[in-house]
Order: sequence, then structure tokens, then C-alpha cells
Amino acid sequence: MRNFSISPKEMLVSFWRNRKLIKTLIKREVIGRYRGSVMGMMWSFFNPILMLAVYTFVFSVVFKARWSAGSDSKTEFALVLFAGLLVFNLFSECLNRSPTLILANANYVKKVVFPLEILPWVTLGAAMFHMSISFLVWIIFYIIFFGQPHITLLFFPVILIPLVLTTMGLSWLLASLGVYLRDVAQIIGLVTTTLMFLSPLFYPLSSLPENYQKMLQLNPLTIILEQARAALIWGQVPEPMSLGLSILIALIISWIGFAWFQKTRKGFADVL
Repeated sequence: MRNFSISPKEMLVSFWRNRKLIKTLIKREVIGRYRGSVMGMMWSFFNPILMLAVYTFVFSVVFKARWSAGSDSKTEFALVLFAGLLVFNLFSECLNRSPTLILANANYVKKVVFPLEILPWVTLGAAMFHMSISFLVWIIFYIIFFGQPHITLLFFPVILIPLVLTTMGLSWLLASLGVYLRDVAQIIGLVTTTLMFLSPLFYPLSSLPENYQKMLQLNPLTIILEQARAALIWGQVPEPMSLGLSILIALIISWIGFAWFQKTRKGFADVL
């Protein structure tokens, strides 16, 4: 039986070796999502705008939530909320799809030459495509209402590095577990919904009592959400030590997930 390397180097080499295949599958994934619809790719623009409008109405009009003291601007709240949704939606889309990745591509499992480990990269790539369109929508709205964005906007891709690495590690782990435990898909749906409300997405972390702030800081999304909004909305440069530590921890999580996937993939064909 073929042995699959679990080395951290293989995690990166596999991506580079299969980069053309990954690109092709991402393109097919994106186009396939809108195939047959009248508006096609335009849904990529309308979906985030619609959800933004709904969330903004519920939280800023119904619950009268405000992001910063003394500011009653619903536009500010909408852009702050949208900046957080860019991060959270990337994470949740990948995690929610991960448990069924292998099950949905069972025809690839028995093909010895097909690199199953790239499937989470494909999901991530499609999610990043949609996030990029949403980010473009955010920039357009920011320019319309507030003028030129802060130069610290350029730090946004760097802030996303620990999120991408952590997401990949969890995706590999869940893709494997989803083959052996079919309940994982249902559990992850509940987990991502819970994380949405236990992350400083609809409210600033500073609005909570100190004890609760410490609890929410255990959530891996908290620091990324805070850094993303600080760079996009308030023009603050990410704290280098904090960002560096986040990337290091994310690398470890990513490798653990990859190693688990490589160790358990031998049994996929028998289960399916």
C-alpha cells in the first residue's frame, strides 16, 4: 500500500506540484456554482450586499447597536460589520464544506494518481474568490461614503495568513473525519453558527466585561477579526509580535491537520 508523506515540506510541495490542477478545479468550482442561473456571476455581488443589508437592519435599527460610543452612523456600522463578515465567511464556508469533501468526490478516491490532499485548497480558492469580490464591494462603499481608504488596507492579505493556514489545517482534519463519522457535517454546522455569535463580529470586543473578553480571546477568530477591522476601518498597523505568533500557531495547526489527513487517507476507499 502506498505511503503518504506527512512532512511539513510535503504540505507545500504538494500545493506547488499540483498548482495547475488546483487552478483548474477552482475555476470549475466557481463557474459550476452559477451555471444555469440567469444572473450568473452577478450573484457574487448581490449576495454579500443583501446579507449586509439584512444584518445592518437587524442590529443597527431593530437592536439599535452602535460600534463606537457617540456614533449613530448606520453606514459606519455596516462597513465595520462587512469587514468582519469578509473574514468569518471565508472561514465558515471552508469549514462547512470540509466534512463532505471526500464524500462528494468519491470517484477520485480510487484513482491512485489523484492527489486528494488538494481538495481543501480548491474549496479555499473558491471561497477566496468570493471574498475578493466582497472585498471589492467593501472598498467601493467605503470610497463612496468615507473617501480614500487607509493605506493600512494593504496589510489585510497579511492578516489573513493565519486564518488561511488554520482553515486549511481544520479542513484536512474534517475532510478525513467526515469519511469515517458522517455526523461531523451536522456538528460543524452547529459549531460555525455558535462561533458566529461568540466572535466579536456584531459587537466590539471592548464592549464586553473583562472576564468575557478573556474568554472570547480563546476564539482563534477574535484576534484576526480585531486586526482586520483595525487595519481596514481605523488605519492601524497590526502588532508584529501578535501577528507573528498567530502565524506560527496557524502553521502548527495546518501541519497537524495535513498529517492526520495523510495518515488516515489509506482507509478512504474501504469506507466508501
